[in-house]
Amino acid sequence: MAPLLDIEDLKVEFSSPDGLVKAVDGITYSVDAGEVVALVGESGCGKSMSALSILRLVPSPPGRIAGGSIRFAGRDLLTVSDEEIRDVRGGQIGMIFQEPMTSLNPLLSIGVQLTESMREHLGLTQNQAEARAVELLRMVGIADAESRLKQYPHHFSGGMRQRVMIAVALSCEPKLIIADEPTTALDVTIQAQILQLMKDLSQQMGIALVIITHNLGVVARYADRVNVMYAGKVVEMGTTAQIFANPRHPYTIGLLASVPRMDRPRGERLVPIEGQPPNLARLDGACAYRPRCRWAVERCAQAFPLLETIGEGQRSACFRREEL
Repeated sequence: MAPLLDIEDLKVEFSSPDGLVKAVDGITYSVDAGEVVALVGESGCGKSMSALSILRLVPSPPGRIAGGSIRFAGRDLLTVSDEEIRDVRGGQIGMIFQEPMTSLNPLLSIGVQLTESMREHLGLTQNQAEARAVELLRMVGIADAESRLKQYPHHFSGGMRQRVMIAVALSCEPKLIIADEPTTALDVTIQAQILQLMKDLSQQMGIALVIITHNLGVVARYADRVNVMYAGKVVEMGTTAQIFANPRHPYTIGLLASVPRMDRPRGERLVPIEGQPPNLARLDGACAYRPRCRWAVERCAQAFPLLETIGEGQRSACFRREEL
């Protein structure tokens, strides 16, 4: 069976005073129906831009999708018309944007923002859309849903706004939801509630979920598969169990070593990744991670390693992947 979402050799570029920035540089991955896939990496590695590309929301100018294909349910979203992609946005693919504090329009009531997409994509009347909106708010755990429809975003806490954003994303029963750092602004207990809610709804409704995050704890608990990104490329991919038990790229090893773990000896210090991510306008065609890598060899400065298979379903872009 073909995957629900199949991204192949996707490239996104931005014009800047420093030159051409390759924000996404030839990434390839897929998402099956009902699956939870995580995109992991530091800020600026291309995670969010790759997600925006799926819905053709890359700001132009200065950005543009420079190549590749994004096939969703059998259609290449990069070749469909503007009218067709508007039907996909919200109707077939829902998106939860970063920062619940700013994702909702402060001038419109929650009811208006919830019912708009249902009237547009599902053809519901206002009364039907409002009834469905009440069901959705209850589904995501918001009490007194009828009166909440008349309120505005400033009446809601950060966690409740995020629940509203999930309700908006679910409103048209999409096949895929993209969650871009869905818990960044929330405290730890609310994060767990929101993520568990998303996982449960994904399983109940058969919705595929792409979670963009830098939080490896989130990945370990909720994701089925993981794509690790660095400098606009996917440098390692595999099942969550493979990535955590047997990482085969130095960057993945560095990320895991910098995270507190309960199974480590008491008092053991975390090991940070030294240095900074590279300037994407000044990449030289070799391995972008080598200045920060303790396993780098001369070959790493001569070419970028290909993303190659090292086990069933696991792939790594490192010349020394067999040794790690």
